[in-house]
Amino acid sequence: MAFDGDVNACAAMVSQADPLRFRCAMAAPVAARAVLFPLYAFNIEVSRAPWVTQEPMIAEMRLQWWRDVCDEMQEGKAVRRHEVATPLTAAVTAEDAKLLDDLVAARRWDIYRDAFEDEAHFDQYIDQTAGNLMWMAAKSLGQADENTVRDAAFGAGVAAFLHAIPQLVAHGRVPLLDGTDAGVAALARRALDRLQSARAQRGSVSAAARPALFPVGASAQVLNAAIKSPQRVGEGSLPDMNHFPLAWRAFSGRW
Repeated sequence: MAFDGDVNACAAMVSQADPLRFRCAMAAPVAARAVLFPLYAFNIEVSRAPWVTQEPMIAEMRLQWWRDVCDEMQEGKAVRRHEVATPLTAAVTAEDAKLLDDLVAARRWDIYRDAFEDEAHFDQYIDQTAGNLMWMAAKSLGQADENTVRDAAFGAGVAAFLHAIPQLVAHGRVPLLDGTDAGVAALARRALDRLQSARAQRGSVSAAARPALFPVGASAQVLNAAIKSPQRVGEGSLPDMNHFPLAWRAFSGRW
């Protein structure tokens, strides 16, 4: 897949809205960037759809637009012209579009103010958002073990979610099943355990697929901080997810 105007537009969008993933994509080979930028731009479009309006129906319509795109991809139909949807179609297979559709569906939680039903519901949300995105990126680039990738994504997804807690609370959401210090620390510990499990299996992710896991970033530092000082989550003072030695990790392969 080659760079064209659409892929460049996706790259510009990621640069503005998701500096961590932009930085990580730029550390990947050029051919990999042409796959990663449309995926990451898609994630931006979908993740912000619930937040650009106060009207749930309009937010639902925005997400449904992307679900329709995923349906078109799965059914092999001509996908509507769009600067993100068009290159996305070239980056992923029709079969894999189901994973993208599940990601969009999971974002419906962001529209409303209902709490997660239970731990399984929360885990499913993280897995279908962070997990599906990282797994799609990895499998589109090269060979990788799905469990390893999803464990890494769970750690990174929870770290990013903990970063978002103050904003979610400010918008009237109930983001945590247990918002006590003990509950926050337990969630961070569970996420860190899965991240460490993934890192112990680094060899199951090929060099070609490795750039998909670069956005793990400083997740371990974030999770360790939440374990040690859970109050930092509510204060919004967790370590920056983007503050880590990417060049060394890219060279060593130790994401």
